Amino acid sequence: MSKETIRAHVVISPELVEEVDAIVGRRGRSRFFTEAVEEKLARLRLGNAAKKVVGSLADVDIPGWETSESAVEWVRSSRRSSDAKLESTIRNS
Repeated sequence: MSKETIRAHVVISPELVEEVDAIVGRRGRSRFFTEAVEEKLARLRLGNAAKKVVGSLADVDIPGWETSESAVEWVRSSRRSSDAKLESTIRNS
């Protein structure tokens, strides 16, 4: 993202501006709104990417993903394995 900035006229309720100012102050307002917009755009991009790939594995046989329940267990098992590896790495460092 460019470091260059421009002024933009944005209409926002006074209550919202007051709440933001109470948290970050008037001098932090632009940065706050910029970061909020960046976060929202990232979520929208992720959602759009997810829509593009939805169903792409429908015809692929993946062991452990036969049903929703088995997929949930597959994810949990994978997380437990990753957590165990992380704990081992931390203990051995």
